[in-house]
Amino acid sequence: MDIMSNSTLLTAPDTYIGIYNELSKYNVHLNIFERLWASWYAYMQNDVLATGILSFVMHEAVYFGRSIPWIIIDAIPYFNKYKIQGQKIPTAREQWACTKLVLLSHFTVELPQIWLFHPMAKACGMDTGVPFPAWTTMALQIAIFFVIEDTWHYWAHRLFHWGPLYKNVHKIHHQYSAPFGLAAEYASPIETMVLGAGTVVVPIVWALCTKNFHVLTMYLWITCRLFQAIDAHSGYEFPWSLHHFLPFWAGAEHHDVHHEKFIGNYASSFRWWDYIMDTESGPEAAKARREKAQKKAAKKAQ
Repeated sequence: MDIMSNSTLLTAPDTYIGIYNELSKYNVHLNIFERLWASWYAYMQNDVLATGILSFVMHEAVYFGRSIPWIIIDAIPYFNKYKIQGQKIPTAREQWACTKLVLLSHFTVELPQIWLFHPMAKACGMDTGVPFPAWTTMALQIAIFFVIEDTWHYWAHRLFHWGPLYKNVHKIHHQYSAPFGLAAEYASPIETMVLGAGTVVVPIVWALCTKNFHVLTMYLWITCRLFQAIDAHSGYEFPWSLHHFLPFWAGAEHHDVHHEKFIGNYASSFRWWDYIMDTESGPEAAKARREKAQKKAAKKAQ
């Protein structure tokens, strides 16, 4: 980090707060978040370790922090009327069993990948310094990542429903026919790595090609992606659900049908790939196919 080479830090104290106070004296142009960020890297004195710890803690805090509200909602009978598969409320035992497997996956599969992320991304041109990029730059990049990841997820997920791959890899994720938030990352290590590549590799390739990518953008992107995945697995359809305002957004209503029917609705965030490839699932999609087939048959009979 360029800011860390400032001579004013050569005699900086050893504590994180001390480093923050010293850095703040000579870098008044930085906002409080940038100072906290720079102080963390200066305190750790090891960028790989600093990014690794920050990344893992961020992932766990966001994943379980976003899942807790859905656990609470599952425990409140009032919300049952919004449950898509209302008769299938996850039990405490199911949620705990899911949590244990997810934690095992996080520590044995995702943690090593997180540790490798910093050197790999830095080699591709990722920035970890301050100041942070403009919010408009980060928002545009995250929007692009959503579109590319959705494409990757659609085709990889659809492939996982091919017989041998479904039986040996993807079937684990379909243990719960009525999904719940914690089950978003309930999957085999192979599936976790393959589908996760759409989330992690895409930004790394972006950094390699553009040389304009900051790790903070990565954190915000992963936060948005985790929110999307957990909400899609929540099993709840509300009048205020996002797809009512953005018709192309997938959401829980879209993904819940996939878990119930075990086929169709393969995309993660958007509906357009399933529409284009005619892989939409559910009663409305089936009705639309019947009507389309009837029209085609009538036209052929003329």
